[in-house]
Amino acid sequence: MGQNWTVSTSLFPARIGGELGQDSGLVPQTYMIGKDKTLNPDKYYIVTFALFSNGESSSPSNTPFPYNGPYFPAVSYEDNTRAQYTVLTQKLGIERVYCVVGFSMGGQQAYHWAVMYPNFIDKYVCICGSARTSPHNKAFLEGPKAALVASKDFENGHYTRTPHHGIRAFARVYCAWAYGQSWFRKEGYLQDGRYTSMQDFIREDWEAGYLRAWDANDMLTLLHTWQTGNVAAVKDGGDLPMCLGAIKAKGLIMPCKTDLYFTPEDSEIEVSYMKETAKLVVIPSVWGHFAGGGSNTGDDAFIRDQVVAFLEN
Repeated sequence: MGQNWTVSTSLFPARIGGELGQDSGLVPQTYMIGKDKTLNPDKYYIVTFALFSNGESSSPSNTPFPYNGPYFPAVSYEDNTRAQYTVLTQKLGIERVYCVVGFSMGGQQAYHWAVMYPNFIDKYVCICGSARTSPHNKAFLEGPKAALVASKDFENGHYTRTPHHGIRAFARVYCAWAYGQSWFRKEGYLQDGRYTSMQDFIREDWEAGYLRAWDANDMLTLLHTWQTGNVAAVKDGGDLPMCLGAIKAKGLIMPCKTDLYFTPEDSEIEVSYMKETAKLVVIPSVWGHFAGGGSNTGDDAFIRDQVVAFLEN
């Protein structure tokens, strides 16, 4: 065994159903973990965490009253990071972490580790994420959110059965944002013959995926965490350049060329604030945000090579 690890990978933002492995609803980060994968358990101690409100950790769907459902408190990345730090230090006895790795919301949390615990981690990897949720990203999230909360069966979060209308609407609004525009132009939604049309793909992959694996209130709580993400809110009074410029850990920042959530332009700006501590590597893919989610072997291999090299240097 080698260095200590924490892998902080979110279950929410890419595709809230299929990202969970279709039927299982279990951790998606396993696509990165294995002897022949990005994170080799023979070489590193690997600790994985789930964000609050993802259905596995404390969430609106599994918390008893009086904080169940729509009464569940708002949760920030800072809350998640602090709780995970407590687990690592007080429960597992870990004194230092070699690297924090995160995809999407997990990538945003990787930034929070570097800011909140600068003397605890050596490195961090942000795959398809950002240090601060951009205004455009926040606006995009208002679309699927509105589709869900305005549905006739959402009942202001007090539903007693799965709000099918709302979740299906959420999935349809969300779907177009998850992939690059070229991916749609090339009919990537046919999935090499798995689906016969775009409508089949949306119905079977997106609607069914959400309905199988997710609770509506859980989704909204996570969405709030995502929308309010900002490492500069933790320190430096909102001054993002100052906050990022003070990061000590070495960073590998990997946006996707065609990601519509966390654009490479945002990452370029953020890395420019970090002087020599962070390296920017753009994933050259048409898969959009899904380039970082274990959806295709080409992007997986590219990410693996970059992360492995970063870890070994």
